[in-house]
Amino acid sequence: MVRVPLNDQERQRGELLGQALRRARGERSMVEIAAASGISTETLRKIEKGRIPTPAFFTVAAVADALGVSLDQLRAEVAAAQADRQRLTA
Repeated sequence: MVRVPLNDQERQRGELLGQALRRARGERSMVEIAAASGISTETLRKIEKGRIPTPAFFTVAAVADALGVSLDQLRAEVAAAQADRQRLTA
């Protein structure tokens, strides 16, 4: 299966998701959250840095659960950040 390349907006959304997860993590260690999520520390690092712009749904759900953040909260934060960026570039 060939994967269609992501457009700029999709890459940006992945970066914003990563930033939202990083903020939610706060002072907790990446190792702690990765272990609680059942993913590797490297995978969490890549998501937070936006290097995995489209992480699997269940991965995001597991990280959100470990952070005590709802998926609705994450979606709203990412959408608000996207709207802010669009306003700044318009």
